[in-house]
Amino acid sequence: MQIINKGLKMLVTGGAGFIGSNFIRHILAKYEDYHIVNLDSLTYCGNLGNLADIEKNKRYQFIKGDITDAKTVERIVKDCDVIVNFAAETHVDRSIKDPSIFVKTNVFGTYTLLEAAKKFGTKLYIQISTDEVYGSVPQGHSKEGDPLMPNSPYSASKASGDLLARSYFITYKVPVIITRSSNNFGPYQYPEKVIPLFITNLLQDKKVPVYADGMNMRDWLYVVDNCEAIDLVIHKGEPGDIYNIGAGCETKNIDLTKAILALLGKDDSMIEYVKDRPGHDKRYALDIAKLKGLGWRPRRDFKYALELTIEWYKNNNAWWQKLAKCRTEIKY
Repeated sequence: MQIINKGLKMLVTGGAGFIGSNFIRHILAKYEDYHIVNLDSLTYCGNLGNLADIEKNKRYQFIKGDITDAKTVERIVKDCDVIVNFAAETHVDRSIKDPSIFVKTNVFGTYTLLEAAKKFGTKLYIQISTDEVYGSVPQGHSKEGDPLMPNSPYSASKASGDLLARSYFITYKVPVIITRSSNNFGPYQYPEKVIPLFITNLLQDKKVPVYADGMNMRDWLYVVDNCEAIDLVIHKGEPGDIYNIGAGCETKNIDLTKAILALLGKDDSMIEYVKDRPGHDKRYALDIAKLKGLGWRPRRDFKYALELTIEWYKNNNAWWQKLAKCRTEIKY
């Protein structure tokens, strides 16, 4: 697909969050004539400090607002060519404790954006999703056409958003593309997720909590690689399609933990095994052949990307220490 390139105006929802802020930085650096509007409600994990380096860029505008607020959404969408919807509640443990906000943001918020895209003829709508919608995969790799089998309120809410987005393509011809990525990590990730939680705990000589036996397996994708993949999908993807984004780097949680320990000069005595969470998926794995067909490959080796991430948290103590103070009792 070919969209407008010169002077494109893009609405990025949830742009003050982890992946959204990295994506905004990537787009502004790569495309000299693109403009971005960042709509974010600044919940606990939305942080304008994530974009302090570009806040004065003339091609960037921040608007505080909720994607469930139709009036705010319509006012912005009518002047934008592309919507990239990162806005979501994403933390599985929080969804287990209180699913309601996940349904509101991830389902009703998606509906509100899709309605605006339909009303104003948006040229392209990108729904950012997750590998967790496929559920646990004992063997093999999830393909884009596989059934959705979510096992947590979080992944169920994301699957619901995906299905809504697909329905708007089929029923109303809204040009929707869905991306589903594996676990992201990198700079600016809120320190409740496993990698930044473990790094920041260890930098404070605190133990790291590992669920059960630590044998759950995840595919770890460096956030900048994901941003590059989404960029490619925007410019070369086909409306109506779904694209898996993974790094092909399956790692057991315990092996990830030990890798972080080693890079920070710590030993296994810093591990604290904790009770497993309900419905904890054993393994996620994505087939990314479709995305490779567009010419994408992850460019960062996992070990190198993990080293980059640890160095970033070492060098940005003020950023994460402020957030760590407001962290809940949720482990990850």
